[in-house]
Parts: sequence; structure tokens; C-alpha cells
Amino acid sequence: MAVTAQFQPLDPGIVNGAIPAFFIGRNKEGFWVARDVNGQIGGIFLLETSALSFARRNSRSAGCATIFPSGRFELDLENNGNRLVVHLASVMRLAMRFRWQIAAKWRKRSKAG
Repeated sequence: MAVTAQFQPLDPGIVNGAIPAFFIGRNKEGFWVARDVNGQIGGIFLLETSALSFARRNSRSAGCATIFPSGRFELDLENNGNRLVVHLASVMRLAMRFRWQIAAKWRKRSKAG
């Protein structure tokens, strides 16, 4: 997976480098992603609240800054989040493929009738 532009170092005038910071956003499949700005840890989650909890849990007791990029991004690290999301994504892709096949057959039948 390619690292996107959102993962550039943060401007120290905006966020102090001593404060842990996490990118929080969605990937192409719609799952929530949390990734620290230094590329040390990250995870994929079903819920936004889970991604935020992960960021807080993996920050020092002082808390962390959260950055919500406008675009979607993919986790470019090992998934330390919800391990079932990877399997769920495969099932979702399979279900969508089946749905498209059924829709195509339905359209074909509708045109023939």
C-alpha cells in the first residue's frame, strides 16, 4: 500500500512534536483507520469511537492530537486494531460481487420480458 500525502510530518507551529498525534479516517472500504503520525502503530476498526480509543490508549497519559484528513487513506502498517475487519472486508467484497451478479441477471430478465 502506498503512503499518501496525509502522512507528511506535521508543522511544529500547528502541533507540538512532543504531543502524540494520530490520523483518524476511513479507508476505501469504509472502515475506520487510526495511524500515528510517526508510522509506529496503527489499526483498522469498525467504529470511529474504537479508532479514537486506540489512539488514546497508545498515547501517553497526556492524551493525543487527532487529525481527520479530508480524503480516505489506507493503513500502511500492521493492523493492531480489530483483527476481524480484514476477514469482514473479504466477506463484504464477496457479497457485493454476488449482489452485482444478481442485479445484472435481474436487468437482463427485465429487458427480455
